[in-house]
Amino acid sequence: MQREDREDREERRGRYIICPIFAHFAHFAHFAVTQKSLYPLNRYTSENRVLLFLCAPVPVFSYCPNINSMPTSLSLRLTNPAQFVTLYGTTPPRIDTPAERVSLAAEHLAARLADLNLDGLVVYDVQDEHERTSEPRPFPFIPTSDPRAYAKLLRELTGLQAVTYKCVVNFSEAEWLAWLHETSTTYELPCLALVGAATPNPPPDALPVDRAFDLAAAQANAPTLGGVVIAERHAPGCDESQRLLNKAAHGCRYFISQVVYEAEPTQRLLHDYSATCKRMEVMPQRIVLTFSPCGRQKTMDFIKWLGVAISPATERTILGDPAPFSRSIQICCNNLRRILEQGVAEHLSLGINIESVSIHRDEIDASVELVHALRATAAEYGLV
Repeated sequence: MQREDREDREERRGRYIICPIFAHFAHFAHFAVTQKSLYPLNRYTSENRVLLFLCAPVPVFSYCPNINSMPTSLSLRLTNPAQFVTLYGTTPPRIDTPAERVSLAAEHLAARLADLNLDGLVVYDVQDEHERTSEPRPFPFIPTSDPRAYAKLLRELTGLQAVTYKCVVNFSEAEWLAWLHETSTTYELPCLALVGAATPNPPPDALPVDRAFDLAAAQANAPTLGGVVIAERHAPGCDESQRLLNKAAHGCRYFISQVVYEAEPTQRLLHDYSATCKRMEVMPQRIVLTFSPCGRQKTMDFIKWLGVAISPATERTILGDPAPFSRSIQICCNNLRRILEQGVAEHLSLGINIESVSIHRDEIDASVELVHALRATAAEYGLV
């Protein structure tokens, strides 16, 4: 019975792709669909009921026998609710790295990624974040080169487009608009993930992330916009699922999580987000879950400093194992399995992002192994 359900699910998933062909005609428009008209939106409708969705840009669903056989941009992959996505996250080199070494590092990374069957990359905008916590930073902060330039270089070497992160708090509105124009004309980046202040009380002159979304979404040839989701802050006094709804109203089309090392916070968030979307009759946006291998105490300290939930038992299990990287990969796969076992993929569009921000060869190799392991785990649930 489970196999038949999965085959039926896969057959329906192959029918529709999203074609945002009206993006230049309307920034916001209502799009009516019926319960039987398409999948997976029928999961949010009752029998023969018509829903109106507020979409930006307006999606049109076209028949396609096999979406995986068609070359599509990263924007289309991220906004196609029927497609599971696999991303690989990296950081730009240090700002003082000579150009020839930047090129060499990018070439080495491209070689590692060649056979991973990725949908795209993630290039982070590394920030100091010292104001977020009183705990000392495990590694000294060293500014990195422009993530836009590194994303463009990696695209030239790999053919993969990237979600490029950008922290917006240090911009004025005029500066932000100029940065967006340069990003579109010089770097031609299709997807941006906007990050706000690292603290609940940013400086009074900081550009609010919602305003940054509004300005970016209003641009001609606007990029596909994404944001950050942090399951650990989802609590009765701080509803992360409502944050996702608010950001979507400002043009956010997907969310990328911070690293997952405990399944429970993510399980709670995804359950509540799905339930809230169903209750409010709105289409949920894609959630990309981030995983990262860990095999060193220093790396573990840094992950915890970033705010990632790691229990003392999980830390001891990883660092006390003779093969800590293999154990951390096993834990990541088990966490993904536990998340998927609650059936969230039936109600939400998901994806995985394997984060590799280490300079150590063994941790980089472990990140490649983690890509294969997580995709195999997702395949158990018919997602890849």
